[in-house]
Amino acid sequence: MNKFKFYVISLVLLNFSFLFAGFDYVTIPPGANPSVSAEDGGNGFDKIASSLGYQTHIFTQDEIKYFGSDKAVKGGTLHDVATRFPATMRLFGKEANYLENYWIEILCYESLLSSHPLTADPVIPKLASHWKISDDKKKFWFRINPDARWSDGRRVTAEDVVATWFLRMDETILDPSQQVTYDKFEEPIAESMYIVSVEAKEAQWRNFQNFAGMAILPAYYVDQVDGSEFLEQYQFSMMPNSGPYILKNEDIVNQESYKITRRDDYWGKDLIQNRYQCNFDAISWFVIKDNATLPFEKFKKGDFDYFEVSRSARWVEDCVPEKIKAIDKGWMKKHRIFSDRPAGTSGYGFNMRKFPFNDKNIRYAFGFLYDREEMNEKMYYNEYEMMHSWFSGTMYENEDNPNLLFNADSAIHYLKLAGFEKKNDEGILINSEGTPLSFTIHIQKTSAYMVTPVQNKLKQYGVDMQIVNMDGTTQWKNLQERNFSIYMHNFTGGVHPSIEHWFRSDLADVPDNNNFFGLKNERIDQLIKNYNTEFDLEKRIRIGKEVDKIVCDVHPVSFGIKRLYRRFLFWDKFGYPEYMVDRFVGNSESVFFLWWFDPEKEARLKDAMQYDKQLSIGDVDIKFWPKWNTENK
Repeated sequence: MNKFKFYVISLVLLNFSFLFAGFDYVTIPPGANPSVSAEDGGNGFDKIASSLGYQTHIFTQDEIKYFGSDKAVKGGTLHDVATRFPATMRLFGKEANYLENYWIEILCYESLLSSHPLTADPVIPKLASHWKISDDKKKFWFRINPDARWSDGRRVTAEDVVATWFLRMDETILDPSQQVTYDKFEEPIAESMYIVSVEAKEAQWRNFQNFAGMAILPAYYVDQVDGSEFLEQYQFSMMPNSGPYILKNEDIVNQESYKITRRDDYWGKDLIQNRYQCNFDAISWFVIKDNATLPFEKFKKGDFDYFEVSRSARWVEDCVPEKIKAIDKGWMKKHRIFSDRPAGTSGYGFNMRKFPFNDKNIRYAFGFLYDREEMNEKMYYNEYEMMHSWFSGTMYENEDNPNLLFNADSAIHYLKLAGFEKKNDEGILINSEGTPLSFTIHIQKTSAYMVTPVQNKLKQYGVDMQIVNMDGTTQWKNLQERNFSIYMHNFTGGVHPSIEHWFRSDLADVPDNNNFFGLKNERIDQLIKNYNTEFDLEKRIRIGKEVDKIVCDVHPVSFGIKRLYRRFLFWDKFGYPEYMVDRFVGNSESVFFLWWFDPEKEARLKDAMQYDKQLSIGDVDIKFWPKWNTENK
């Protein structure tokens, strides 16, 4: 069979799988199963829960506003842009750790509990209404809300939690990070239809959060597949879900777009924690690959409703009243929105398994030749700060970390230590065996403006970094399979970070996890164990700082730059809470959950654009959360 025919047949089969993944729908009356006793989580449980040792979150009037605005209006389709099409629509399993998969997970599926928007503590009921923790902090019980339903009409039960755990523990899903997280538990037990318990193998402070935060799938469908069948059958189709949105098979257009639709029958829509969230009738993502200009131009034409500006030059030079009439007239809003979202880590990551970055001296030399200060000044308009820590901007950052900033003498010193002193006829450094210091980085074309200056600076000192353009999906696949030398590293961080998923030695030579670098360090392995079992925050911070010091010494990543805000443009038709974004989220996730289309603003915008009227222009910087932090120290 020729390649063209094979491609066409494969594409037809893929689209066929999008369209024909059916569910067995059932109709079950609301409320608890009357055969289940109050003690087992049925009717009357609320009255005796505290006597059984269970707790729940009691919402205060002061905190309700942080779960959305009571002015929110339901309706409309939010049009957004994506720069790649996901390799799969699954929540987990091989190739499912894209940001896009995370959006689908949090918008379509639910965990037992979610995090409080002000504290990040896992205390907000989702599928579970109550929970209990043993005195030794090893065993947890959860009571499933009897009103919870899957989108096929079935009850959410304790068996769903058990089945989900077993599927995540199946090594044939080719997702080792799942086993890293959930192997810490013994098999969960469905004690009744509504009560599920699980015991940790050892007491760890993150265990409760990890289990409570596990997105749940329906056992009725999970039990019909093993791990490998799950990967194949649900590559681009969804099991029934319990959350506020649903991804319908017919709304997935391969490589072009996908859309989620708000469920009118969502079981939890009237709960106080959900009532003012998920206001859009639908959220649609249109995929534009390898084109940095087209998404922005389409936004200016009104094809997209909001736009997060990643490029400083665009923000400073192009997003100005002199060049965009809509900004000048107040039709388009321009804001830098500050939050307490951790900076995460950015820069260049190294594959320490192979030449040339298996040599620490080369990694250090790269760090001293990565002139991020010059780039910030000349390219980024000083919009950024320098990053010197894996835990940058968090309580775990080690302030004593060395600052690897541009220093040609230091770079040359480390290049010599690595055996690179002479150059060949092409001006590239070679070692005693004549091997040139040359390597390749794969990037999306839209990133060339950031990488080319680094390439040019390296070349001045005899280091040859070849740039090869590659689409984001293939690039991510190569990263997971360790087929790279160096990559652009840009990942979000957590308030209380998970260290083991990045640095556990036993993950170094296993594909499909986040130890991209191949880092192996016995001291870090021990510190990870100490970190996981330490409930005292101050002691845990000290452990994190030691990990940070070691990581910076090993140097698997040459750190880049950071900013404590996100840059948004949006058409002035949205309503949103006064804080605009969640405290620890700070990005598009808050748009999806908290914003809405305001009918009055939509009408006002339409009138202003039709008759060339001026609308108000507010402050560019939104600093609700920095002010809140000052007032609530």
